[in-house]
Amino acid sequence: MEEPLRVGIIGCGAIIAQYLTNFRRLDSINLVAVADLDPARAQAVADSYDGVRALTVDELLAAEDVDLVLNLTIPAAHADIALKAIAAGKSVYGEKPLAATTAEAQEVLDAASAAGVVVGCAPDTVLGTGIQTARKAIDDGLIGAPISATATMATPGHERWHPNPDFYYQPGGGPLLDMGPYYVSALVTLLGPVASVMGAASHTRSERTIGSGPREGQKVPVGIDSHVTGVLVHASGALSTLFMSFDAVKTKSPNIEIHGETGSLIVPDPNHFDGDVQHFALGADNWETLPVSAGYVDSGRGFGIADLAATPAGQEPRAGGRLAFHALEVMESVLESARSGQAVAIKSTAERPATVELTELAEHSTAVRA
Repeated sequence: MEEPLRVGIIGCGAIIAQYLTNFRRLDSINLVAVADLDPARAQAVADSYDGVRALTVDELLAAEDVDLVLNLTIPAAHADIALKAIAAGKSVYGEKPLAATTAEAQEVLDAASAAGVVVGCAPDTVLGTGIQTARKAIDDGLIGAPISATATMATPGHERWHPNPDFYYQPGGGPLLDMGPYYVSALVTLLGPVASVMGAASHTRSERTIGSGPREGQKVPVGIDSHVTGVLVHASGALSTLFMSFDAVKTKSPNIEIHGETGSLIVPDPNHFDGDVQHFALGADNWETLPVSAGYVDSGRGFGIADLAATPAGQEPRAGGRLAFHALEVMESVLESARSGQAVAIKSTAERPATVELTELAEHSTAVRA
């Protein structure tokens, strides 16, 4: 795609602030327009960012100076907005998940293929120095052949801090669909695609109490399982264990731990872009912190779009639609397995995205794909 990539954003909620901060740092991104169902929110963003117009959603979709739509709407609207953007001839980059269901996500990918446009999707945290340094260590043979991984996310519930946590506890929510995209995308980046899964799930409470904001003390019904455990069987033969909970109080387990024949790695939080990677070699006495060796330095949300802009025509972006679809199918299948008690084969696949060479895109440098 030509640079700078002209971007229009639909959805001006809280997450937009992180994208705006990073777009100001990237020469490869030219933000031209924003839209929201609440015109005042869109206007506030436009007022804060030079050269940006506040438009209606339909106006933004029709704008000739928008090459790519950044879809920051709620998950239930992801597919609808993506399909409308694709129909208007625009590429799409969405917040996670790609869509509310794999059926909707498949429609998006099929429409984009037919239209000849590109689909990208968060999380782009996998492009930062944390996950990428771990990926390079694995590729360089530092732990030998990978055997297994554990991925752990434990919190007593978002209602403790979120003023409107209802959607976390209804179908489409829950710990796996909320935080799983970060962990599953990281595991696929590190260990390759998943061939089958097994899952189990439970919930401890039928309602939650909002802990802050104007609705403090109100009860929220729980319509989903709030604790999910899954085993992912990677095509390589490696086994990953997921522990995703809105019920557990606290954990000392690493966010991600990778074990190989000759060593182990502690991988930083996949919800962040950086962090220390620790290595314990067979026969060693202590863990060592590996030097940063790969990934976009000082990156943040939106760097996946810069990477997409630098991706040669015909190639899948690293934070691309196929990886996002595969991660969504893995998560849906873990929940299906939890309901049925049977292992579920994964129909899709996704190539491990190419490693990101150690690269600085910040401070108004030009995005160049390694």
